[in-house]
Amino acid sequence: MGVVNLTPDSFFAGSRAATVDGAVAAALALAAQGADLLDVGGESTRPGAVPVGEDEECGRVLPVIERLAALTAVPISIDTMKAGVAEAAVAAGASLVNDISGGLADTRMAPAAAALAVPVILGHIQGTPATMQNSPSYNDVLPEIRHALGARVAAFVAAGVEREAILVDPGIGFGKRPADNAAILGGLPAFAALGLPVVLGVSRKRFLGAFLEEAGLADSGPEGRLEASLAAAVIGAQGGAAIVRVHDVGATRRALAAVEGLGSGWQR
Repeated sequence: MGVVNLTPDSFFAGSRAATVDGAVAAALALAAQGADLLDVGGESTRPGAVPVGEDEECGRVLPVIERLAALTAVPISIDTMKAGVAEAAVAAGASLVNDISGGLADTRMAPAAAALAVPVILGHIQGTPATMQNSPSYNDVLPEIRHALGARVAAFVAAGVEREAILVDPGIGFGKRPADNAAILGGLPAFAALGLPVVLGVSRKRFLGAFLEEAGLADSGPEGRLEASLAAAVIGAQGGAAIVRVHDVGATRRALAAVEGLGSGWQR
């Protein structure tokens, strides 16, 4: 899943597009690199991010989704916590909803997803983007998040969403400490046990920099975390992630292909 950001304040400057033409070009480049999905978002969910109104969010993403739907067969996802944005995006050509809050940010999301009849990714977050990294805490991170995701899945099924149309995302970086993120990455089978596809988003996130520094290496910010992102994506795929959400589609595909080939024992 390739990331397409229509925000001026997303944490990774390299993913931001300031214009419709720029966003469409960036998305088509990701598709050319082999993206299986294009995730279009118009509201930053970085730590401390200020919420965006529904009209502004729609104004950012809808023209891009409409253009992409006409230009590529790659399925388009709308990254939003607002039911109204999800509805408008699907009408514009999106075919999947990615809600990092798992429907908690907008109580209309579950019935809206049922009416839209498109797949939905339910994410886990502790708090909101504005507050999530203030002081996150867990007693036992894996079972707590698995239980929370299971509850959100049950709520969406109760609202009329087909269970087979639901994917889950443990929400690395969303109200998590570095140790929590590492536990999630190493414990993905706990979420696969829900019987639903697992989505993993680790690309260029802050916790990767923390582990680089712990190893005695410099962390130069999101721009310097490509290698760490590739390593995390490989670990995630090996741990059972069905989808990895990344900024660097081409490099990630090559890393995954190389590891798969090396692990197969293939010989010329």
